[in-house]
Amino acid sequence: MRTFKAAVWQEGDWFVAQCLDVDIASQGKTEEEALNNLREALELHFEAPRATVAPRIATIEAEVSAA
Repeated sequence: MRTFKAAVWQEGDWFVAQCLDVDIASQGKTEEEALNNLREALELHFEAPRATVAPRIATIEAEVSAA
């Protein structure tokens, strides 16, 4: 079990919950639903991956500009 801090705010009809420790956010129709959805998203984020097929490693190039 690990403790996280979350900011919660309302945007229109939705509540948004954003984890302040990890870059993950979720939403819900109520503040409680948004926090429960964030909890589920965090649990899924930290769950060990279970591939059904071995992953293929690829190399890609992307043009990016420095900020």
